[in-house]
Amino acid sequence: MSESITGVQALLHEAAETHHQVYRITDGSDDDWASWYADWLTRLSELPDLLTRATVRSELTYQLVALDKEYSAIDPPPGRPWEQFYAERLVQAFS
Repeated sequence: MSESITGVQALLHEAAETHHQVYRITDGSDDDWASWYADWLTRLSELPDLLTRATVRSELTYQLVALDKEYSAIDPPPGRPWEQFYAERLVQAFS
């Protein structure tokens, strides 16, 4: 696995942990989670440094929603964590 994928995977995990803390009163439930993740990842993390082209919040939000639908539709479920699945595709999309 490339350093970029590993780094993005770690950031996605950190975003999930942070999101769960911010939304602790609803046990992490947030219908607009992708917007929150995209904002946090583009403004408050190293994601822009890990990707080879500029990351626009709206495009990242779109990618996250599409990846969630794709990951959820896989039957049987993938044998790897969602963070790795998303990271692989985000690095590819933003290369």
